[in-house]
Amino acid sequence: MSAEETGPVQLVEEYGPEWAPGVFERGTDGPLLILAGVDGSPTAMRAGAYAAGLARRQRSRLVFVYVAAPSLWTGMSAGPAVAAQEQLFGELIDELRAQIRERADEIDVPITFVVRRGDAFVELRDAATELHADMVVVGSSEQAGHRLIGSVASRLVRAGRWPVTVVP
Repeated sequence: MSAEETGPVQLVEEYGPEWAPGVFERGTDGPLLILAGVDGSPTAMRAGAYAAGLARRQRSRLVFVYVAAPSLWTGMSAGPAVAAQEQLFGELIDELRAQIRERADEIDVPITFVVRRGDAFVELRDAATELHADMVVVGSSEQAGHRLIGSVASRLVRAGRWPVTVVP
């Protein structure tokens, strides 16, 4: 199925306890919804762990967003390359789903897992806007080229719509 047929959101799953706002305490009205971008990289997994700890302490909802971003070269390739990339996306989504399911009850935080397709910056920005995220947590880029063209994290910071925490 193409992105046009399914829309930007491909998958939304809920794990852990049902979310209910905590009792209001003066000075502790932190974020109600924390969005964390995850892609399986070490920095993204640290960002996810940081966001989960913050959500637990603040009694926030936590949304993990994975963006399947097809490479430019795959789009220009024949069918087998596209099928191989789709298989890799599926395997990574299954791994992330298993880790989220395992940790949801352990940390006692309501977690939503969302899969979207497209450009990582655009999809994270749109997800944060649509869900009314109070903050965004992402891992820093491990690619040297992003120092020149800008990483997803730096583009989210420059968007200036929410507090963005970039985890090394």
